[in-house]
Amino acid sequence: MNKPSTKQPTALICLSPHIGGMELASLKLAKTLSRYVDLTFIIQEGKFIHQQCLNNSDYRDIRFETIAFSRTLGPSLIRNGRNIVQKYGIKNVIFLGASELKSLYFSFLGLDINLIVRHGTIKSTPKKDWFHTLIYSNVAYHVPISKYMSGNVRAIIPFGPKSQMRVIVPSLPKAISALPKTHSDTLRLLHAGRVTSGKGIDKAILACSVLEENRIPFSFDNFGPADSKYSQKLQQLLESISYADKIHIRGFTDSIYDEYQRHDIFIFPTPDEGYGNVMMEAISHGIIVLAFDNTAISNFGEMGFHIHLVEDQNLDALKERLLFIAQNLENEKALALENIEKASVIFASEREASEYLELLV
Repeated sequence: MNKPSTKQPTALICLSPHIGGMELASLKLAKTLSRYVDLTFIIQEGKFIHQQCLNNSDYRDIRFETIAFSRTLGPSLIRNGRNIVQKYGIKNVIFLGASELKSLYFSFLGLDINLIVRHGTIKSTPKKDWFHTLIYSNVAYHVPISKYMSGNVRAIIPFGPKSQMRVIVPSLPKAISALPKTHSDTLRLLHAGRVTSGKGIDKAILACSVLEENRIPFSFDNFGPADSKYSQKLQQLLESISYADKIHIRGFTDSIYDEYQRHDIFIFPTPDEGYGNVMMEAISHGIIVLAFDNTAISNFGEMGFHIHLVEDQNLDALKERLLFIAQNLENEKALALENIEKASVIFASEREASEYLELLV
């Protein structure tokens, strides 16, 4: 599919300063859509996404504009957002985020904008007061990234008189190369995600006790940004277990794809996910996947992949299934590898791009 000349200039906006799933998803979506449309990526100056655009070879070909601002509702963001939109003659805006939409409403006031809001996280507080009703009033499409999340969006977000909703599942920006797994006599567990409360790393570490008890050699690696507020709790957890020397907190990496090849099991017992980009990546790499059966994680099981889902928040069930996998490792590896071909279709970037192109003017 070549860049269609019929589509108007498009902006993808993600002004988050953080490091996490949404920020990485915005980079991947910008890379995907820039192959098909005249796209400008609008990001916050000096933050993680900006650094990735400057320094990560995967994203250097994305055209981007930065905005420096100190408040999510302020004149700098309003003025600079409007200037960029007018500079490139932008007609389509795909927005990822939340709080900055207040300023962007005023940035776009009086302009002919086809506004698409992508919802990538679960929201708990209703936004149906008069002010949020105003700022969401011009949204043409709400795009939740999972079937589960669509219900949350409908319950929490006010819809304008012409707003529609389309579920668009994310894709992987590049094809997965089915490289041979590296061999090891040690069972290698991988956890990817923020080291913080409520993200499941404690459950993943505690589940490993069943391997220690059954004298199964293992190692556990986490890759993800660390929350300094969680460091004391993490230290207390590690001091309470006898296998702390096998737990490795590696920090954030740009090369998580390489780690799927170096590990046997992806363990991801998160309590709440709107989608789970790392689940998609793990499945696509043919690694064995073990997670809690909850929220959008359940959708991956419904897609027909061979993955292991256990009762939400049930640590005993997590341990039991981990032991089962360890004791049937070669068969489980073979079944997980069968996921790669199916994932290459379901998570294809061409499919995601095509679904977004249907929403653009």
